[in-house]
Amino acid sequence: MQNQGQDKYQLAFADLEPLSSTDGSFLGSSLQAQQQREFMKAKVLQELEKVNLRLKSAKTKVTIRESHGSLQLRATLPIKPGDKDSRGTGRKQYNLSLNIPANLDGLKTAEEEAYELGKLIARKTFEWNDKYLSKEATKKDVITIGELLEKFEEEYFKTHKRTTKSEHTFFYYFSRTQRYTNSQDLATAENFISSIQQIDKEWARYNAVRAISAFCQTFNIDIDLSQYSKMPERNSRNIPTDAEITTGISKFEEYLNIRGNQVNQDVKDSWQLWRWTYGMLAVFGLRPREIFINPDIDWWLSSDNLDFTWKVHKDCKTGERQALPLHKEWIDQFDLRNPKYLEMLATAISKKDKNNHAEITALTQRVSWWFRKIGLDFKPYDLRHAWAIRAHILGIPIKAAADNLGHSVQVHTQTYQRWFSLDMRKLAINQALTKRNEIELIKEENAKLRMENERLKLEIEKLKMEFVYKQS
Repeated sequence: MQNQGQDKYQLAFADLEPLSSTDGSFLGSSLQAQQQREFMKAKVLQELEKVNLRLKSAKTKVTIRESHGSLQLRATLPIKPGDKDSRGTGRKQYNLSLNIPANLDGLKTAEEEAYELGKLIARKTFEWNDKYLSKEATKKDVITIGELLEKFEEEYFKTHKRTTKSEHTFFYYFSRTQRYTNSQDLATAENFISSIQQIDKEWARYNAVRAISAFCQTFNIDIDLSQYSKMPERNSRNIPTDAEITTGISKFEEYLNIRGNQVNQDVKDSWQLWRWTYGMLAVFGLRPREIFINPDIDWWLSSDNLDFTWKVHKDCKTGERQALPLHKEWIDQFDLRNPKYLEMLATAISKKDKNNHAEITALTQRVSWWFRKIGLDFKPYDLRHAWAIRAHILGIPIKAAADNLGHSVQVHTQTYQRWFSLDMRKLAINQALTKRNEIELIKEENAKLRMENERLKLEIEKLKMEFVYKQS
């Protein structure tokens, strides 16, 4: 449950409409996060103006300013020890850094400190102590990664609007930071880099860098991870053909014959839900989460849904859209509008905490588990790639295909079309040649028809002349 402090930040985000993105890549997520950080910074600066107006009205000779993510007190004070009195006045304007973060909580603290400092100035009792010399912050020991992990969620959502998407992103950052670092280590750049260097697998290291970078940014830890941030080359994929997809769906029912009789009665029919999920991924090219996050079951079963679209909810990775099917015949062939399976979906979701992305992740992982269990040699996301390739082969414009999958044209061309196998290329070329041959054949037939038409016209004219001749 969110505490009152968090409610304050989420209320500040109330009038923000998160940046709409059709790019599910790290770049797309980064742009959304940047938008929200800038929005909150603008909110803080607006509140800062109000605070300074209150300080002025109270005739407090202190103002507050923002600098590099921190709040500073600005006031004219006695010359600091070791500083030069160049004007000979015995006083000088200083910016005092008290290690106060530039957020809504920090503003409250800074305002309290400003009133306290103002009283010392008015009473002429101000003295340069460790607090105002910024020595207290330097004397404080760096805390551990584990201690910061406990505060991570609270601090993260001070600069991010809490939505289903941002919850998922946070869970991604939290789980990977926790997994790839030692909670007992001090939260220093050196320790984070050391943890990263110990990760052998390239993709694991890349994902860890993304998470640790967000973690360090949240806590203003100065770290340079640029040398570790390059995306690795993607591994090869096994993209199923249409024939392999139709064969694959039958394996769910075949599993019944090999799983034995020792099955919990409560889950003995659960394979039907995962078979349905398989079909939906194949027909629409969906991300697995787009099935489980707030699905519009009523619309899918509605008689008004004449185009057989699946409504992807706005809380999904790249926002809301209506996905159109390829191979509409699969909808009937795979029995995808059977209310029984949709009831199973509703039940599976109702058992989960919709705001807990660990629970949603568990459902998507269950899909992958079933793919392995029944012996498929491709993964759930490969069905999405297969959809993209099929769309290309069928001649669907790239923009239309990209929009239907919920990502940018750049992602579509760079990520999906690179998976064309030799067989896929042969199929595409053969279909194009066949289409060309069909066009040539139609042209020939049209020419023959035109010639026949001309012959018939001449024949009619000849008959007309013979008729006139006989009448005369």
